[in-house]
Amino acid sequence: MSSDTSATGEVPALEPEAFPAAPAARQASGLTALAPGPARDVAVRARSRPASDEPGPAGRDPREPGRGRGLAVLAGAGIGAAILIMIAVSLVRGGWMLPPVVTPAAGPPWEIPVRHVSADLVTYALWLAALLGTGGVVAGLLAVHRGARLSARILLVAGLIAVAVLTFLPPTGSTDALDYATYGRLVALGHSPYLTTPAYLRHLHNAFALSVPRVWDHYVSVYGPLATMEQFLAAKLGGASAARVTFWLKLWDSAAFAVVAIVLDRVLRRNPARRLRAHLLWTVNPLLLWDIVAAGHLDVLAVAAGLLGLLVLGEHPALDRPGLVRVLAAGALLGVAADIKIDYVLFGLGAAWALRRSVLALALAGAAALAVLVPSYAYFGTPAVRALLSRRNQSSADNFYRALLPHGWHHDFGLIATVLVVAVAILALRRLPRGALTRPAIRPTVALCAAWLFLWPYQLPWYDAMLICVLILYPASRLDWLVLGRLAAGTISNMPGNPYLQHSLLLWHIDHFAVRVLTPIVLLAAAAAFVALCLSGRWKVRDAPGPGHAAGENAGMPARAAEPVS
Repeated sequence: MSSDTSATGEVPALEPEAFPAAPAARQASGLTALAPGPARDVAVRARSRPASDEPGPAGRDPREPGRGRGLAVLAGAGIGAAILIMIAVSLVRGGWMLPPVVTPAAGPPWEIPVRHVSADLVTYALWLAALLGTGGVVAGLLAVHRGARLSARILLVAGLIAVAVLTFLPPTGSTDALDYATYGRLVALGHSPYLTTPAYLRHLHNAFALSVPRVWDHYVSVYGPLATMEQFLAAKLGGASAARVTFWLKLWDSAAFAVVAIVLDRVLRRNPARRLRAHLLWTVNPLLLWDIVAAGHLDVLAVAAGLLGLLVLGEHPALDRPGLVRVLAAGALLGVAADIKIDYVLFGLGAAWALRRSVLALALAGAAALAVLVPSYAYFGTPAVRALLSRRNQSSADNFYRALLPHGWHHDFGLIATVLVVAVAILALRRLPRGALTRPAIRPTVALCAAWLFLWPYQLPWYDAMLICVLILYPASRLDWLVLGRLAAGTISNMPGNPYLQHSLLLWHIDHFAVRVLTPIVLLAAAAAFVALCLSGRWKVRDAPGPGHAAGENAGMPARAAEPVS
């Protein structure tokens, strides 16, 4: 809410449903600012109520700081233990993960040379780390909601230290970084990764050939041209050493991860609760640290460009148009994000929704994005475009479509999912609660990314970074738990990330159950719960600003910026 009136001088209508979880006293303070007379008297009486009238047992405020200290300790222990396990597993990568990566005699990446580490032990350790990490993040979020005020600076520094340590270790938990290195090596040798497959490098019989993953060695690149150029640059810097090439790739990924953490810290610095939530969901989240930083997935480059593109539009009322320079910069950054991974065109659609009332702004943003996309795709030609469509009917092993639909329908996954994604996206755009009202592009981006992630048949846990980075700028709600549950289930399903491991029979059965039964159930339940929340509106939005900070999502903002849900 705001102390300002609309441009017409009329007192704006109150909309308490925008803050369903706000305490009565906080709503009353907003009434005081907006309306004189009887409303002000009611507000004053509400603020002057004795403590015994406040919510919570025995008249205690449930967000009293002391009530969250125990949870804060559990959060620190769980997150810290999870990160240490992940670092330890990465340090002995050469003893359990294939294909091999021959580390250089001097310089990064570094690891402890061991001949053999039990694959079962590594798997159990990583599953434990995922559970501890998830529990730690959950405990931290609950502690923040109950009023615990941890040090945001300590969380930021701790997260950046963990990122730095994992950066200097070989890629672990996925073979994708080696695929990136392979595509970059192909470009360095004068081949197009959209025409030549990694199998070509096997015929060269050199040290690099030993590190080419077999899983995708007959597939061309499915990444955007800018991602290919990044891989080419890493290949030029790393030469014939796959270890050095992947180090450069991880270094840039980690820098992007750190940029997102620092930017979110600065954007939310005036709201302690939101700032802590940001670091718990992003900076020190062990699941993201494993999926993105340890594994070296390039998705974080698109996340950084896309998030900056949305933020550069600035804070302004929804009915106002940002400056044209901001619009051009946003369009260019969103074009960069989509040029790395085409999935991030969803960020562009979110920005387009926010700019839809201004034809000029919409046209300029679109032109800036095309100025990035068209030349890069023109350089690599139609094979790069065809590569984007090559996986439209593919599905990941743990998706719920495999369990629900007959085998004969597997070739129609893309069409079925497209219909569902569009329908749920429209529903979410209409039914998501108000939030981030001074940044109108955030809410539609959350809606579009959630619909796609929850319902598209080919999903991997590191894809969730695209939703988490914008969800952080949105008020806390039950959607947080759905996203965190999806991320945990997908991460555990993909651990330890080595398709060549030989497990014991017992562990093979456990892993098969997790991938084929348990994770699909969790993902289906999350998708169904998301749709149910959209239909029921029971999001349980909560935003607990600290003392001295504006309360609610509308605080400090002109009343006319409260855009109606449409």
